[in-house]
Amino acid sequence: MHRTAAVAGQFYPGQKEALREQVSSYLQQKLEPQQAIGIMVPHAGYVYSGAIAGQTFGRVQVPDRVVLLGPNHTGYGAAQAVYPGGSWQTPLGDIPIDSCLAEQIIAACGGATADELAHRYEHSLEVQVPFIQMMAPQARLVPVCLGHAPLEGMLAFGQGLGRLLAAQHVPTLLVASSDMTHFESADSARQHDMRALEKVLALDAEGLYRLVTAERISMCGVVPTVVMLAAARELGATKGTLVRYGNSGETTGDNAEVVGYAGVVIT
Repeated sequence: MHRTAAVAGQFYPGQKEALREQVSSYLQQKLEPQQAIGIMVPHAGYVYSGAIAGQTFGRVQVPDRVVLLGPNHTGYGAAQAVYPGGSWQTPLGDIPIDSCLAEQIIAACGGATADELAHRYEHSLEVQVPFIQMMAPQARLVPVCLGHAPLEGMLAFGQGLGRLLAAQHVPTLLVASSDMTHFESADSARQHDMRALEKVLALDAEGLYRLVTAERISMCGVVPTVVMLAAARELGATKGTLVRYGNSGETTGDNAEVVGYAGVVIT
């Protein structure tokens, strides 16, 4: 099973050298990468959020196994769709799917289903793959596309995933793909997003979901972030660090209607 790139040339450069150059520029920083359990990174077009995603990836050591959790924007496919095997393509080449781990996640996490349809046109996971390829060329990937679910189901999925990884003692990075508030003023977006980020930094998966729901914060990746935080807790996470917060107005110059972006490292 081979997934061809769906949004190359749209969300990020479609040519290999242009993509390599752009991702490299985003990853450059002076801080030494640290071991991490998980990260939360944005998934808009690189011109808007690529620098924040790159700074966040650049802060961590990306191991040779990555579980990539993203929201389902398209509505296609299963609600908890695990890409089961084969490879994914970007202009940088193919990245193999860890089919063994994919099978184990399906067995360990109730509701998880082997499904490629949910992934076919979804951009939220694909845009993270070039960063993984640049940081860890030998990495294997398990992409998981998550639709809406009851809170109890999200927490159970994350806890099952965390227990599975904890029992294996194989270095694995959890990557949750999420943008923050959509289409509000920059000031309003920041106010909402800082409240949500307080919950993320406190590793409070349940609190994040309840806040986002109660205050109608349009954080599109709240489900994968809740799952990531629940899994990270099982893996012994104790700290969240905000790498950078920004919004689309920094690129467009329009602060009347922005999308917020944040990068967070979980250790």
